[in-house]
Formats: sequence, C-alpha cells, structure tokens
Amino acid sequence: MGVAERPTVRVSNIPQNVTAYDLLHFLESTLGPDSVFAVDIFTERKNWKSRGFGRVQFTTLEVKSKAQSLALTFNSHTLRLSETFDDIVVRPVQPKHRLENCVLHVGFMVKEDRMSVLESWEGVRVWVMPERGRVEFWVWQGGECYKMEVLFPDVLEAVGCGSEGEDVNALLLKNFAPYASDFMRVSFVEEDWGKLPANAISASIQRGIFAKPFRTGIYHRILSVLRDGIVIGAKRFEFLAFSASQLRSNSVWMFASNEKVKAEDIREWMGCFNKIRSVSKCAARMGQLFSSSLQTLVVPIQDVEIIPDVEVTSDGVDYCFSDGIGKISVSFAGQVAQKCGLNQTPSAFQIRYGGYKGVVAVDRNSHMKLSLRGSMLKFESKTTMLNVTKWSESMPCYLNREIISLLSTLGVEDQVFEKLQDEQLCLLGKMLSNREAALNVLQSLNGSDSRNILVKMLQQGYEPNQEPYLSMMLQAHYENLLSDLKSRCRIFVPKGRILVGGLDETGILNYGQVYVRVTMTKAELQSWDQSFFRKVDDTTCVIVGSVVVTKNPCLHPGDIRVLEAVYEVNLEERSLVDCLVFPQKGERPHPNECSGGDLDGDQFFISWDKDLIPSQIEPPMDYTGRRPRVMDHDVTLEEIQKFFVDYMINDTLGAISTAHLVLADREPDKARSQKCLELANLHSIAVDFAKTGAPAEMPRVLKPKEFPDFMERIEKPMYTSNGVLGKLYHAILGSATHKRSNLVLEKIGQAIYDHNLEVDGFEAFIEIAVSHKDQYIEKLRTLMTYYGAENEDEILTGNLRCRAAYLQRDNRRYSDMKDRILLSVKRLQNEAKEWVESSCKKHEHQQLASAWYHVSFHPSYYREGFNCLSFPWILGDILLNMKSVNSRKAHG
Repeated sequence: MGVAERPTVRVSNIPQNVTAYDLLHFLESTLGPDSVFAVDIFTERKNWKSRGFGRVQFTTLEVKSKAQSLALTFNSHTLRLSETFDDIVVRPVQPKHRLENCVLHVGFMVKEDRMSVLESWEGVRVWVMPERGRVEFWVWQGGECYKMEVLFPDVLEAVGCGSEGEDVNALLLKNFAPYASDFMRVSFVEEDWGKLPANAISASIQRGIFAKPFRTGIYHRILSVLRDGIVIGAKRFEFLAFSASQLRSNSVWMFASNEKVKAEDIREWMGCFNKIRSVSKCAARMGQLFSSSLQTLVVPIQDVEIIPDVEVTSDGVDYCFSDGIGKISVSFAGQVAQKCGLNQTPSAFQIRYGGYKGVVAVDRNSHMKLSLRGSMLKFESKTTMLNVTKWSESMPCYLNREIISLLSTLGVEDQVFEKLQDEQLCLLGKMLSNREAALNVLQSLNGSDSRNILVKMLQQGYEPNQEPYLSMMLQAHYENLLSDLKSRCRIFVPKGRILVGGLDETGILNYGQVYVRVTMTKAELQSWDQSFFRKVDDTTCVIVGSVVVTKNPCLHPGDIRVLEAVYEVNLEERSLVDCLVFPQKGERPHPNECSGGDLDGDQFFISWDKDLIPSQIEPPMDYTGRRPRVMDHDVTLEEIQKFFVDYMINDTLGAISTAHLVLADREPDKARSQKCLELANLHSIAVDFAKTGAPAEMPRVLKPKEFPDFMERIEKPMYTSNGVLGKLYHAILGSATHKRSNLVLEKIGQAIYDHNLEVDGFEAFIEIAVSHKDQYIEKLRTLMTYYGAENEDEILTGNLRCRAAYLQRDNRRYSDMKDRILLSVKRLQNEAKEWVESSCKKHEHQQLASAWYHVSFHPSYYREGFNCLSFPWILGDILLNMKSVNSRKAHG
C-alpha cells in the first residue's frame, strides 16, 4: 500500500558554507514569505560544516509542488529536490487540521449534551492527523509545554457542538478568522424554537376606542441582551450587527472584545456608515458583510471605473434602469470563474466589492476589470477584495401557489395547471423503476454533486430499482417532490427557466422586449417542437416569441408581465447566456414592474409555454414605496438595537402572504378583489420594512377566519377549496403514492454486488477502507443526531420526514436548515476525499475506491442496522470510470 505524500523534500547540492537560515531565506525569497516551515541540513557532527544535503519541510503541498517545478540556483549551485516521506516536524498536512488558541475542557458527561468540567486550559494547540489516526493536544502551563496524544480508536464519540452554517463563508468572519471563537450568533425564539409571536413582545391595551401598545417583559429582556451583551465564562459578548436574513429569523451576531480587537473596531473595518441617516438602511448596509461569499481576487482601485446609471423620470417618478448592475471584462471574468472553481465562465456574477453590491455582467467591449455604477454603491469602504455570492446559471422553472393564483386571476384555465401536474405525477410514478423517467426527473432538479452522480449512474446502465444507493436516493427525491407538489404546488414547467436579470447595454431592445439565450436541456435538444428556439450552437438557443415573466414573491396581478422575446445579432455577439436581458428604454423598467425588482441579483420566472401566457394583463403596481425615516444625527448603536426589536413586533410579511392566499382563493374576483389589492400593497410595504423602517399595519378585517383545506391548518377552522389550488391539492390526495419500503436493505443481503467495480490490488486497501468507512459512519451519524435525521437519505438530501413543529410552520427556516444540512454533508464528503489523498498515491486511488465499495456492498460486510450506502459513492467518478473500462473489457 502506498505512503501518503508529505510536504517535505530531500535537498542535495547545497553549498557547504550555507547555514539552515541562509537556505530558509533563499527559499522564501523565491517562493514567498512563510512558505517554508522547517529546514534541516545534515552535518558529520553537531556544529560541523554541511555535508551538502538536507531536508526542507514546506508549509503546504502546493508550495512543495511549486518548488519542484522551479530551477533553484543558490550561490551558483543548482539545488536538486527529491521525494522523502519523513517530515522534519511531524504535523498535519492540511492547514485546516492545525488549530491554535483553542480551549480544552476536561470532565465527564452528565447528560447526552452536557459536560461537568473539572478543568480548562486556554491557548491550546490542536493537531488533527487523519493520516496518522490521532489527535495531538499541546497545553502550556507553568512555563512548560505538555503534549497529549489521543488515537482515533480511543475516541468513543465526536459531538458537533453547533455545525458550521453558511455564515462561516461571510467576508467579515473570514477576515477575523483568528478570533472565530469570539463570535457568537444569538437567536431569539420560543421555547419550542419557533418564532416569537409579536404579541409576546408587545401587547395592546384597550383604552376606550384607542389601543395603547404595552411592551412586555420579553421586549425588555431582548433589548437588555442587545444593549448589555451576554456573559459566558470570562467573555462578554456584545452586539455587533445582523444581516437581512438574520433580521428575518430574529438573529444577531455578537462579539467578545479582547485586547487586540473590539466590536467597535470590527464595525469601523466594515465601512463608513455615518452618511447613512436612516436607522433601517444603516443596519441593512452593515449586514451586507455577513452575506455568504467566495473571496476571489484583489482589484486595485485603478482597475475599476465608475460608469453612469441609465435613469428616466416618468410622471414625476425617477426610475433607474441599471439599478444594481455593472460590467466585468472577459479576461478578468475568466480569472474570477477559475477562482470560483468553475470550468466555464458564466455571463454574470453577483458580487460584493468594498461598499458596492450587485451584479456584473461580462462585456466583450470592456477594458477595465470592473465597471461599477452609482446605484451599486451602498456605503464607503476601502476593501478591494472582490467577493462573489453567486453567478448566472440555467435553473429549472417551477410554478408555486402565488404564480398559479395570479395566472388563474388573469384567465389561464385550471386545466392547464392540472395537466402540468398530471404530467409530473406520471413521471414521478415511473422514476423508481424506469431509467429514462428517473433521468428526466433528476435533470429537472438544481445541480449538486450527489445529483450529478445519480445521473451518471443511470447513464452507465444502473437500473433505478436494483442499485441500493441509487434506489435509496431516487426514493428520497420522489417523496420530496411529491411533498412539494402537495404543500406548495411546486409544479415543474419544462418550457421555462429561473434566470438572473441583466441589462441591454447596447440600447437595441425596445420597451416590451427581452433577450433570452439559454443552455438547452437534453429534453429540449431532442424535442420535435423547436418553434420557440433559434439555435446558436450545439448547446444554446435564443427564445423567440411571447413569454410570461414575473418575480417571487408576487401578489399583485400586474406583477405578471407578458413580453416579447426577440433575436438580435448584436446581443448574440455579446454571448450573454442564461440571463434575462431587459431593455434600458421605456417609461419604467420591466424588473421594477415585477414585484418592484431590480438588477442587483434578482431572479426572474420566465416561461414560453403558450398555455401559461395569460390573455389579460393588468397595469403594474406602483412600487416607489415610502422613503426611509431620516434622522438629524448619526445613527447610534442603541437605535439599531431598538429597530431590531421593533422589527420583531411589526414583521407582518407572513401574515399578509397567508391572508392574500386565502382571499385570492375565496373572493369571486380572485387576486383582483379589492381586499387582495390592498394586501398586495401592504406586502410591498412589509418587504421594504427592513430598509425603510416603515411597518405595514394589517387591518383586522383582512385577517382570515377560515382557511382552505389545501393549507392544512388543522388547528384552525377550514373549508373545502373549489379554486384551482384546491383542485390541484385534491388531485394529489387522490393519486396513487408509493409507500416507502425496506427494499434497499434487503438488496445488500441478496448480494447485489457489482464486480465491475473491482480492480486488481484492491485487497491491499481493505483495512484502511474499513477504517475510513467507520470514520465516515461515525461523523455522518453525529450529523444525523444533530439535525434530527432518522435515515441516511434524509441527511443526504436535507429532507427531514419528522421535522420539529417550528420547522413545519416556518418554510424559510426549514429551507435555511436544509441548506446547512447539505453544506455539512458536503464538508464531510470533501473531508473523506482528503482521506484518500493522504492515504495513498494518485495512481492507487482506483484500488482504494474499489476497496471502499467492497467493504460497503459485499455480503461479507453486511451489518444489521446502518450500512451507509453513500460512503463509496463519494468517489463516484472514480468508480464509474472503472465500471466503464471493465464493462468494455468484458464485452471486448
């Protein structure tokens, strides 16, 4: 079995008058500062002169590789580097496995989630070494350093005390990574983890015909936590800031100030906010730095140009057609894409650059790296790192309750939606046994590593009801898609996309026109109906004809726009793919007509299905909205804290959306009814509350007293809905659904084992494969326990069957948790891939992958209970490549 590669090399032909310090200085001047960890020059005896050879331990494998690729000439001697597998100082290969300034607690568990601490040490160094199967703790006490080694087999349980969420990718947290343990996220919730109701924070006391608000003890408790902080041990955590998503979930970031960094220092680093005199807007701008993002490249100020916005005044209202969008040069976009790990350069990136926020679209005529507009500047900042939050891609299109309700209001027949749902149900019914149906369903889902492996498995010839892992995952996706149909009317629209908005920089498009070039799906490439497509190349086409466009959330009938998709040679030459390009002409921007959207990253629903294009359209609603409340002084921290609690009291967004759904179902005029139009206006105010500070006050008369049965509010009075949403719901209840079976576990017992996944020499890796599998199972089960997943497929897909009541009530929080689950699993599987890198050489990867498969699926390794079917398919690409080669040999 191979030995893991180390970051150390043997160096020969060293000048004999050179010291270790000289060699260190030379190498770091060539390779960069902090590139060398240790140097050892061999001598005959201590302090004698050099024998001309020694060892150099680099900080990373990447630096070692760079050194090996260079001709290193030192004092007229060309240094010769060769492999060695003995480090000068034994330490973890991966930097992330080397932790400093940790706290070590020693004690005993008194409950499953609680420890009685006997003693604690701070400033502890921890080295996790998977390649050596141990963890080392370095503790300093009384001027002495003590090292404690713990072998992996001696670790009985690994407990994840709060798995990392997407927040760890926030720019601010990355910049202050050395102080990660001083950050704390605090959420204010009910005892069952549900959202605190507004009347628990502020109640109304009736005084005659007037109602006076009464602030409860909970209100003062929350405010005192924000003002005074929280003390944990020796640390006092102070209020720092919150992002927009944290505000919606009633969460804040806190920081424990220390001798080097204080909470105020962090806020100063974030940017200059004194020019913003609105409390709500100031809080929102500070929250920008908590967005999850990828750091790419530093862009010096001289490589950035400021270009004018496209603005129009119509009926006394100022509209900005270029609100939130700029440009990026082709060459620089390629560099950014590479930093994001993308094989192809997308047409647009959603970015954060200093105080700028928005989208930059690739422009072939742009010579500056970045061209930004004034509408993108939210606050002043000196940061020059370009951070990417997402990029343009072709995303599948789904209807939901809101869009169906509005399209039905505008005259689209109920049968259109019923037909689309029936087609989806038919496809779902076949996906568990038919390979083509399974492929069609998977290709309609958003891309992910696990989904891509399932697609490749089907393309390699695996049957959906025969391979255990494939069968398990298809069953999980089937159940989730069926649940989404029932609870959200999430109906797939084959003739449609979800696309990020872009701007026609050429000025060719007229008002009422859009340009849409999309990456075609396999089904579209094979379809006989090409009437809407004008093909550009083998994979992309331009949509031509009438299209329906909107943006979620949408409550006003005017949010649905019918536009004309056109072909333009000049726009084709600009190669904007998988973007919805809007004109810069007209009295009002089309994005603004769609639920008050803009171009700073908003995603739009577009469909060219003629049955979904309504025969009637309504004028768009006025989304100019209220102006933010402006102060006559600099915004204070206390005002931001008070705004946070006021938001908790006045957040009526969910209640307004629910009331609109009920009334649009019950009123004869549907979403055109006066009550629904009033709710649509209130919804717009509520959406902007976080920016304007002006709450939407919902009249009691608009609150529903009964709920349609499709909402499944079993604790409330319900009625049977006869509207389109009710019909779709009843059709789901009447459809034949497949029961979950234990067929997957039975298959392993029946020895369904693929010998095409065996390669010569895999037996030598069995022992280490068993060790890797045990580690993976232990870590996966820890995640399952933490998130409340009962089965393996639940943790792999994030779809929890028996989720907590607060997650059933709050779809947004459940969606956030699902994202965290998938991120945690992805991190674990990436870690497992690193075990491969550290356990064998590259040419031995196939043998180890084969051993992983053998110890997972061979009948001799079957165990009752938990078999962890996903483990070998982490290396799915390697396994499928082996299967392809072995299958060809067998048929050759």
